[in-house]
Amino acid sequence: MMQHDEVVPVLDFGSQYTQLIARRVREKGVFSELVRPDISADELRKLKAKGLILSGGPSSVYEPGAPKCDPKIFDLGIPILGICYGMQLGAQVLGGQVKPAKAREYGRAKLSVTSDDPLVHGLPKDTSVWMSHGDQVHELPRDFIALATTPTCPFAAARHRSRPFYGVQFHPEVTHTPRGEQIFQNFLYDICKCAGNWTMDNFIEQTVKRVRQQVGNGKVICGLSGGVDSSVVAALLHKAIGDQLICIFVDNGLLRKNERELVESTFRDHFHIDLRVSDASQQFLKELAGVIDPQQKRKIIGKEFIEAFKREAQNISGAKFLAQGTLYPDVIESGHGYAGTAANIKLHHNVGGLPEQLGFELVEPLRELFKDEVRRVGQTLGLPENLVWRHPFPGPGLAVRVIGEITPQRLSVLRDADEIVLEELIAADLYRKTAQVFAVLLPIGTVGVMGDARSYDSVIAIRAVESQDFMTADWARIPYDVLAAMSNRIINEVRGVNRVVYDISSKPPATIEWE
Repeated sequence: MMQHDEVVPVLDFGSQYTQLIARRVREKGVFSELVRPDISADELRKLKAKGLILSGGPSSVYEPGAPKCDPKIFDLGIPILGICYGMQLGAQVLGGQVKPAKAREYGRAKLSVTSDDPLVHGLPKDTSVWMSHGDQVHELPRDFIALATTPTCPFAAARHRSRPFYGVQFHPEVTHTPRGEQIFQNFLYDICKCAGNWTMDNFIEQTVKRVRQQVGNGKVICGLSGGVDSSVVAALLHKAIGDQLICIFVDNGLLRKNERELVESTFRDHFHIDLRVSDASQQFLKELAGVIDPQQKRKIIGKEFIEAFKREAQNISGAKFLAQGTLYPDVIESGHGYAGTAANIKLHHNVGGLPEQLGFELVEPLRELFKDEVRRVGQTLGLPENLVWRHPFPGPGLAVRVIGEITPQRLSVLRDADEIVLEELIAADLYRKTAQVFAVLLPIGTVGVMGDARSYDSVIAIRAVESQDFMTADWARIPYDVLAAMSNRIINEVRGVNRVVYDISSKPPATIEWE
């Protein structure tokens, strides 16, 4: 991790909302990262933390084996905010009593502010908050002052009289707590006295310096896919090292319509980046001929990608580094995302085991960022809007959207249908309001009437979802008239399609992609 002059770490006690806390802090202009719940006070001292947040968690503080923090963190003299489990843990360490609540509280509750303390300053006297807990602080020791109550929770917010420890029994980080961001604002600026210098401009400046140090005068190869992450990596590295960057774009024959042209015009014409395009489409389609099993498709595509990438990379003399678009959630998911722990990243599906095979060192300039921050960096660097706000596109491309056998003709049908779906989505101003929208070609023919004759043609499914983090997703309620326009145009303009259906399943249990 970069050394930050201002950081507020989040001790992760296992709440489903922990990443959200770090994101809320960053949105307020202060850098935040997740750290192990048992991180020592000494390690925190080294991080020069301006404050600490103890996250919620599913355990009860009395369960055997419940996660605990180093009690010495309360002697560091820096402000600490305990959320839910974090509040109970802090109150317990500092002499309070935690007991099971009479009823598990889950959902909205009415918060009444009873004191004008810096933590709750600016909140209306009554406001709505989101509760999710089984235990609550039952008795505050004499050293604590109650700041707010709910009908079932006498100490919904509290503080220690002499130490800078604050606790809330609700979740200020979720959107269901409408004034939650005010609590973070108060904690970070009025209590921790942060300056708020986590901006994308500062991030770019620091990253440029760091990349120059790491790379020296070596060459860096970057695999471009046309997606947001790899595009931002390329633009950021180009700013840092200019001509030392060489981008490779593998055309696997499974791209969307005009995808290759978009990448070439953006990176060659706009950024003047050295871009090598490897047209391996014939080879990919030859290997995929007759293959129906989705896992088999993915394996073939992964293997062929590595072969094509290696062929291009071997023509570049003096290349020692491989750039990759690893993001902070990837780092966390790999289980090694905590500060002070050696990182062992799950490799990006596009690059597989390439670094070891080529003997390259990895450059990962985005590994501290969440997705929304990556998009902001892209905007700051001047990437075109349509690239910065692109919906995710799977590594195996259209191969996992052509269900069944992949042939040039079936790919062509899907490309044309997919383009119509996106055109109508953009025309209705819904592209930025949805997370992912695309067409899928099904491996069945159904009967229809075209002109006066019966037809027996293909079915296109439209998939549209709304999602914050892609861990869960709900099907998007696209207006009927927009769906009608998509369907009419596909059936009239794409030869070989006579039926369009709309996918109304949520994730879980369904996945976003069909294969």
